[in-house]
Amino acid sequence: MQTESYTLFSGGAQGAENQFGKLAEYHGLAEVNYTFEGHRIERTRGVRVLTTEELKQKDVSLTYVSKLLNRKFTNAEKMRKVLQTIMWQVESSHQVFVVGTILEDGTVKGGTGWGAEFAKICNKNLYVFDQSKDGWFTWAKGEWVAEEAPVVTDSHFTGTGTRFLEDNGKKALEELFARSFK
Repeated sequence: MQTESYTLFSGGAQGAENQFGKLAEYHGLAEVNYTFEGHRIERTRGVRVLTTEELKQKDVSLTYVSKLLNRKFTNAEKMRKVLQTIMWQVESSHQVFVVGTILEDGTVKGGTGWGAEFAKICNKNLYVFDQSKDGWFTWAKGEWVAEEAPVVTDSHFTGTGTRFLEDNGKKALEELFARSFK
């Protein structure tokens, strides 16, 4: 399949999402960055501003998400919209790639964790590059399993992750795109 046939779905935020977008652009892939009015993002290519009605289609209880991820979210209005845009990203794709940190309870640290949990709920192919463990993991049969070198195999994939992208996370994404789009 030609690289133009692939579409990255992301949020265009600083860190991992910005890097996913830069690599998609470099490799000639299409890019869709979901956002909402008043939300500041790094990427300007492929921006898709969700309407109030579209955001409501992905309404989610912050109590539910907090319980699922074992953490509390502040700034409820903005956080709810961020979680809703993440749901649009995940639902638009078949593979989900995340850069972050897998915690002891099996969730991924921060708001990024919702993308990983929603991918699990939707039964998507899920891969996480854990910056602290310096390796890729995939969600299989209810647990995280080490993954040597994942590859983007589906034309619709999500790229999301931490705002605090480290050098090893950046390198992992560069290698992912090099393996996938030679």
